[in-house]
Amino acid sequence: MLSRRLILIARGRALAASRADAALMSKGWKVASSHTQRAKFHSTNLLQAETVKVPQMAESISEGTLKTWLKQPGDTVQADEEVATIETDKIDVSVNAPAAGRITELLAGEEDTVSVGQDLFRFEPGAVDEAAPKESKSSEEPKDVKDASEPKDQQVDKAAPPPPSPTPEQVRKPDPAGVQGGTAKKEVKETSKPAKEQPAPAPRVPGSRSETRVKMNRMRLRIAERLKESQNAAASLTTFNEIDMSSVMEMRKKYKDEVLKEHDVKLGFMSAFAKACTLALREIPAANASIEGEEIVYRDYVDLSVAVATPKGLVTPVVRNAESMNFIEIEKEIAALGKKARDGKLTLEDMAGGTFTISNGGVFGSLYGTPIINLPQSAVLGMHAIKDRPVVVNGQIVIRPIMVVALTYDHRLLDGREAVTFLVKVRDYLEDPRKMLLSA
Repeated sequence: MLSRRLILIARGRALAASRADAALMSKGWKVASSHTQRAKFHSTNLLQAETVKVPQMAESISEGTLKTWLKQPGDTVQADEEVATIETDKIDVSVNAPAAGRITELLAGEEDTVSVGQDLFRFEPGAVDEAAPKESKSSEEPKDVKDASEPKDQQVDKAAPPPPSPTPEQVRKPDPAGVQGGTAKKEVKETSKPAKEQPAPAPRVPGSRSETRVKMNRMRLRIAERLKESQNAAASLTTFNEIDMSSVMEMRKKYKDEVLKEHDVKLGFMSAFAKACTLALREIPAANASIEGEEIVYRDYVDLSVAVATPKGLVTPVVRNAESMNFIEIEKEIAALGKKARDGKLTLEDMAGGTFTISNGGVFGSLYGTPIINLPQSAVLGMHAIKDRPVVVNGQIVIRPIMVVALTYDHRLLDGREAVTFLVKVRDYLEDPRKMLLSA
């Protein structure tokens, strides 16, 4: 009987041990499987890592200068979010993230020259967790943790500031010998030593003679190249005339509030000059032509280039088919292009082409000037500031607002007669704007 009980007890213990081993093995498999899943997740991310290349910018642009990195390694990005800006000789190109993810590596530095198709940066695509950076920052904050390996009587709060260092008065102890003690004698000896002579300061030079060297950006280099090319290629000549702006100013004063209210655009002088030029170009087609090889190309349309000053340089966005637009449409288009130019959002399509250019130096106070031809165009009109001047009208001396206008033209295409006739027609249209309605 006793032996049977011992056998049953032994069997029970063996069964319990086998069950414990099975539970332990199951737990081990669960832990191992979790590590396997984590490894599989990270390896999947590594396999999904993508390399973003320098995008295609335009047919005529093969390289640019990497101006700014807007993101750094470890930063998260949303789909189509701007990561970098590349400056070219014509426009600034934005490089955007192809999908949401995290930047892992930058493959070029700022001010480096990068070419189309070159590797620019790497990133891991995936859902962006906005809370992750905050948690990582909070985990990096120092905590008041005591080292458990140290004895309790030696544990120190590591986050607490160190005790203040004693001041010289606290360190110095009173000399029992009184004033005649060693400390007093040392102080007397130290004060009796002669002070070291300080070097005499360098004489000050009145005014500043410092210099600063700044690398020219690609747009400025391109502008310099184009302007010099124009001077070398075109047989440039400039003719001047004066325009009485009384009628245009009166029309603008009368209708500007109404135009602003109905069309949400300001009525300026550019629309009047643009319309007058399109009408004059129809009568003098050589001013709207260009030379290509040994041929002259005449155009039935007018793509008007409008010079706009930006922080990076002068750009000339184009108003397409200006000959078919009225005053309001021209003003809207010029305002939209001007805003894009100042915001650095112009595209190559906005500046490509152009058959005639208007440059308004009067907004900066210019009285006279000789604008440079924008090749391959054949002429450019320069506007200037409006000034009150005494003029003779019907035998009487009166004060009128006068603007001096200049037309620089390519003498290879336009003779003096055609250039002067063109400028006179522009003057006549502006001095009596009603003629534009009759000509249209």
